[in-house]
Amino acid sequence: MQTALCALSGYLIGGINPAYILSKLKGFDIRERGSGNAGASNAMMTMGKKAGACIALFDIFKAFFAVVIAVKLFPQVKLAKLISGVCCILGHIFPLMMKFHGGKGLACLGGFILAYDPIIFAALLLCELILALTFDYVCVVPISGSAIFTLIYAFTTGDLVGTLILAVVAVVILCKHIENLKRIQNGTEAHISFLWKKDQEIERIKHNANT
Repeated sequence: MQTALCALSGYLIGGINPAYILSKLKGFDIRERGSGNAGASNAMMTMGKKAGACIALFDIFKAFFAVVIAVKLFPQVKLAKLISGVCCILGHIFPLMMKFHGGKGLACLGGFILAYDPIIFAALLLCELILALTFDYVCVVPISGSAIFTLIYAFTTGDLVGTLILAVVAVVILCKHIENLKRIQNGTEAHISFLWKKDQEIERIKHNANT
């Protein structure tokens, strides 16, 4: 019962989606604009840098506090950190109140890792920043980050069950980014440089979409 409640609390917290809420307050549904993703990256493109940054912070810390709360409320659950963090990510990606069409889990993944181990978070953040700037695509971060963290967890804990759970989440995150990978292939995925070269990126995407 405690394990189920731990999972449920993480899922429900994950389902609180600030990108969707803010877009509705502005009179539209963020899932119908930009990349169609109800997350921070699409919020930056559709509502501006400040909105995107605030949404990213909210999503990071909702996962962080989902883990902290679970550990406090369910101390007898051995994998409370893992269960609550994973379910928060899944709640963000598949929120019940949004008909299971939410974000893609990057910020929540970061918040979960931060709560799990700040040192691993800092090391992984540095690696992912290098990868993101090298490839100039945001989607590289969640795909590689979820896989790398799964490997780190496996080697540092030897926990087969936890590793399998994280592996499933990594596959889910990969599947959620298949459209991004397709857009990279046809040249219509926005680069990270969209943040400071917006007009140039829009022209590039339009040109590639029409060719």
